[in-house]
Amino acid sequence: MDALSVCRCPGQGACWPRPRPGGRTGPPLSSLADAGLRPEPRNRVGSELPVWLLGGGSLRRNMALVGNGTELEADEDIFEDALETLSMASRIDMATSSQHCSSFDTKQASGQHRTSAVKRSPSTKVDLRSCLEECTVALNLFLSNRFTDALELLRPWAKDSMYHALGYSTIVVMQAVMTFEQQDIQNGISAMKDALQTCQKYRKKCTVVESFSSLLSRGSLDQLTEEEMHAEICYAECLLQKAALTFVQDENMINFIKGGLKIRTSYQIYKECLSILHVIQKNKGGQQFLNEFEGGVKLGIGAFNLMLSLLPARIIRLLEFIGFSGNRELGIQQLREGALGKSMRSPLCCLTILAFHTYISLILGTGEVNVVEAESLLEPYLQQFPNVCLEIVAQEIFRKCISVQEEWKQFHHLCYWELMWIFVFQQNWMEAYYCSDLLCKESKWSKATYVFLKAAILSMLPEDDVEATKEDVVTLFRQVDGLKQRIAGKSIPTEKFAVRKSRRYSPSLPAPVKLVLPALEMMYVWNGFPLVSKRKDLSENLLVTVEKAEAALQSEDSSDYSIDDECLVKLLKGCCLKNLQRPLQAELCFNHVIQSEKLLKYDHYLVPFTLFELAFLYKNQGEIDKAIKVLETARNNYKDYSLESRLHFRIQAALHLWRKSSSD
Repeated sequence: MDALSVCRCPGQGACWPRPRPGGRTGPPLSSLADAGLRPEPRNRVGSELPVWLLGGGSLRRNMALVGNGTELEADEDIFEDALETLSMASRIDMATSSQHCSSFDTKQASGQHRTSAVKRSPSTKVDLRSCLEECTVALNLFLSNRFTDALELLRPWAKDSMYHALGYSTIVVMQAVMTFEQQDIQNGISAMKDALQTCQKYRKKCTVVESFSSLLSRGSLDQLTEEEMHAEICYAECLLQKAALTFVQDENMINFIKGGLKIRTSYQIYKECLSILHVIQKNKGGQQFLNEFEGGVKLGIGAFNLMLSLLPARIIRLLEFIGFSGNRELGIQQLREGALGKSMRSPLCCLTILAFHTYISLILGTGEVNVVEAESLLEPYLQQFPNVCLEIVAQEIFRKCISVQEEWKQFHHLCYWELMWIFVFQQNWMEAYYCSDLLCKESKWSKATYVFLKAAILSMLPEDDVEATKEDVVTLFRQVDGLKQRIAGKSIPTEKFAVRKSRRYSPSLPAPVKLVLPALEMMYVWNGFPLVSKRKDLSENLLVTVEKAEAALQSEDSSDYSIDDECLVKLLKGCCLKNLQRPLQAELCFNHVIQSEKLLKYDHYLVPFTLFELAFLYKNQGEIDKAIKVLETARNNYKDYSLESRLHFRIQAALHLWRKSSSD
């Protein structure tokens, strides 16, 4: 996200009105037919692919190994717990909205809902054409923020149609991710289990002999109908989503094994589908819905490669040993092609690239955000769906994103989080406090982080302003430790960081020891300084605040925390000076921190993070080899410090870019 646009919020007045609680009820299903939402008619599919199209059987089929019904269901039976048997009725009651972003033929999504166009029959299957037509309408409703309408359109056939099952379960899963309620997570797992069973009905059936032989070799690639190919893609998507929920469902080794098996199976299905796609394209096959299959392949291959390429080197080496590989350029290329295509998954490809450029690159990368590509990809979707809250992501438009829908409050929380940081960048502490207070009260994602941020922001205000809020900063800091949580058996790194910093307010101490610039420290942790680098006025204002804190420290009596506080201030000052193109002064600040390494008592993370900043300083001066050497020092010589994994992600991203630039 461009700092130039992010930080231009009009005025500094009172905070915006809160959204009204609750959601609206969608129009009756019978009103859909009048909305102009019917997609263009398409021909039926499902015929066998000719032998020449499959390359004379030269390809080998891995999907029997990784995903045939007999083997995979056996694995599921071994690992499933009794909790995964919730009824469909309980899922329907809770599933009101979420994220299954796709675009097929975006026609008049602002119209009213319509009843299902799929006719019921004794058959338990629905043809591919009907699936795609109706799911296109559901997609348009979803992108128009009519989440309940989309859900109700998909629900009746969620157990008979692979695409209805995928769309319905994705909405339920995304609600679980947004609310983070244990019941919603369980409902999501149950819905995704049903979706996997639905997709399984359309997949290529293997005999017991074929299943056994696939354990010994990959076997020959049998002919697949177009319907079976789509079933593989839908199955892989469902499997990946269920794996994600499995990791957060409970903290036990069985769930880790289950999740790992699902991810590996999904990855191998995508790889095999990519091979099939290459054969079809090489032989110029005339499939009627090839663009949909291609879109699914590009989304899966692109997302996997991009995700794996971000991981630190030591993790990548382990994953490569068990068959994974990640190529960032390939991942971005696949997602870019998918986003520019005309498939139902094009918006998902677009959103994945947007997330990479505006969030992942910022938090886990170098902070060098590709705003130009993000805006160019976003533009056509905003023209088609001007009010889609999933894709309204720029500065003051966050408020519009809040106002365009009231059905799902969790989307509002995303916007309030971003608005909070905008106000932090501007040092508009009272408005930032309002945002953090709302997140503390309404969002359940990370209570410990929210409360710590709220206390940190209040710490930046004058005492009179804090008293006006009727908040007790010390009490807030003392609450943090009791609010931490675990995901996939691990503590959240930012929560662990917040807990450690809050110990300075522990009741066991004779008196609280105030944190120095805690809000700016959290701004640094979330990589906010690169965002404000293009706004000289913001960087100058931040430097003034940091220098005031520096002067205050020099006039205070020394304590156990004095060296740590001094080094923190020097790091923040160096970042401000770097943004203001004053490299010599910035280097002096960074070297001061590095030279104080043995004197630090608590904040040992400061030295490796300072080395990271120093490396960027050298890189900006054209000394790439020197910068790479400093990065390798930070990666190899330090361990067991706060936010270590986050820094390793950033180092990996920087080394990838700089080594590529150096070789070119």
